[in-house]
Amino acid sequence: MLIEPKQMVPITRLQKELTQTVRSLSSSGKAVYVLKNNNMEAVLLSFHEYEYLKDIEEIFERLNIKNCIETRLEKYDPKNNVSWKSIRGKK
Repeated sequence: MLIEPKQMVPITRLQKELTQTVRSLSSSGKAVYVLKNNNMEAVLLSFHEYEYLKDIEEIFERLNIKNCIETRLEKYDPKNNVSWKSIRGKK
């Protein structure tokens, strides 16, 4: 991933210019990469971008659940079912 140097902000500068940085982020939509001791420490995203990523995460989670269910159904044998009464110890 290529990151433009102007999108990287040392954490000390971010502390001084937080309001300006958030306004810039809102208008440009470009993420801001926060550096601490010259290492990437955090990423600031617009709320719209954050929502988009959360939606994608939910879609992947649902696909994972779907695949898990399909795999289990392939191996499902109704003959192995146990009744609720037998689990509870009633006959």
